Amino acid sequence: MAANQSMRAIIVKDGKGPIENLLIGNVPKPQLTLPGSEKEDIPFLLGQLRYLESSFQEQLQSLDPTSTASTKEMRSSGLPMAWGAYAEYVLVDAGMLLPKLPKLSWEHAAAIPEAWLTAYQALVKIANIEEGDNILIHAGASGVGIAAIQLARLFKANHVVATAGSPEKLEFLKSMPLAPTDAVNYKTEDFSKRVGEITSGKGVDVIVDFIAQDYWNKNIASLALDGRMVLLATLGGGSMPPGAEITPILYKRLRIQGSTLRSRSQQYQVDLIQGFKRDVLDTIEGCNSKHGEEGHLRIYVHKVYKWDGIQDAHREMEQNKNSGKIIVQISQS
Repeated sequence: MAANQSMRAIIVKDGKGPIENLLIGNVPKPQLTLPGSEKEDIPFLLGQLRYLESSFQEQLQSLDPTSTASTKEMRSSGLPMAWGAYAEYVLVDAGMLLPKLPKLSWEHAAAIPEAWLTAYQALVKIANIEEGDNILIHAGASGVGIAAIQLARLFKANHVVATAGSPEKLEFLKSMPLAPTDAVNYKTEDFSKRVGEITSGKGVDVIVDFIAQDYWNKNIASLALDGRMVLLATLGGGSMPPGAEITPILYKRLRIQGSTLRSRSQQYQVDLIQGFKRDVLDTIEGCNSKHGEEGHLRIYVHKVYKWDGIQDAHREMEQNKNSGKIIVQISQS
């Protein structure tokens, strides 16, 4: 493979296997073919950073001349299309880029796209959050959870209840400038009973859940009349639990919707990113910056790994040690 046609990327040895199979190797560089260019190949983006999901932070190397992207937005973050971001180069539609805010470090900018877009999609586009809503957010110390808590506060929710599984994570959540109004240890407390106490028996209007089966009955019990639940993952099992009842969904007029971001169409993702840019982006600041005016949202980075430590980064995430995002930094040598 010619040097100018290849790049380094994280590959999975044998296509599957344990964490130990994550290695740095050479793969074909993604190529952009422009209409009428007689298949002229143009490398599009040079990746600098990426986090453990599939967003990235980069400096543009070249741009489709038909694009309307502003040259003022040459340092950007976003979501890749066909190529993963564990790599030196990534191919992406210009509409899926966000400008890198000058007040953010590269690491904080890399932590924004998928976590914050997932939270924004769940609360704003799917659950249609309204001022005064009561919100329950599970996995509160995860990247999506931290984003969702702050977005709920930004959109003037009433009670924002977050769950986490350790005293350390609960204290971390309480320390946030835009903290949840209530934090519940799901290992030692029944969160549905706590929701009832917090809301004086009304329940929550919106739930953002990643657990599914293990939380199903308590989630249904926690929802208020006309409540909405957005299911983003099935970490606790993908089947209905014993004793699950359909009747409460009917008489409480509940709306339950599942969603994944990566399976959405390119146009959907472009619209989502532009909506986030319009509604949220300018309110975000890095967690190490001096806290500005009330209402600003903060990025929380748990730890930054060089990409030759990719296995350690995945172990950290697998062991659920993080409060905030895990960042992987791609070296240029």
